Amino acid sequence: MPRKIKPCLWVVGDAQEVVDYYSGIFEDVRVTGTQNLPDGSASIAEIEIHDQPFQLLQGGPAGWSFNESVSFAVSCADQAEADRLWYALTANGGEESQCGWLKDKYGMSWQIVPEEFNELMEGDPAAVQRMIDEMMTQRRLDMAKLRAAYNGEAVVR
Repeated sequence: MPRKIKPCLWVVGDAQEVVDYYSGIFEDVRVTGTQNLPDGSASIAEIEIHDQPFQLLQGGPAGWSFNESVSFAVSCADQAEADRLWYALTANGGEESQCGWLKDKYGMSWQIVPEEFNELMEGDPAAVQRMIDEMMTQRRLDMAKLRAAYNGEAVVR
């Protein structure tokens, strides 16, 4: 059964360029459909990234841009996957933020989070608070430092 709700992202420029960009970053991108208006003024690319459907609407300049009030959280198997996505999404005009957040070159906000982080979040409240305090000092999440803080160990800077 098709999903009743999926994010529709208004993109300035060529929707196919955006599809190619995300296909080069994420390992599991599938184009599920495309639509073009007869006058060529807009097109839609329907894609799935790791089974999450998106519509990319090639809408032209709109006078607004994405902001952090909408972001996509990516659960990564380990630090290596998180780092690969982090560096790929911040390359070529992307922008680092804080606490595992970034913007890609199109201005879309992403949260890149190793699964271990979420597992530790369910632990001892005092340990979780130490980890959160460390997270607040980071841009890209560094699980070695977060784990050390969680365990009450000195964090090497």
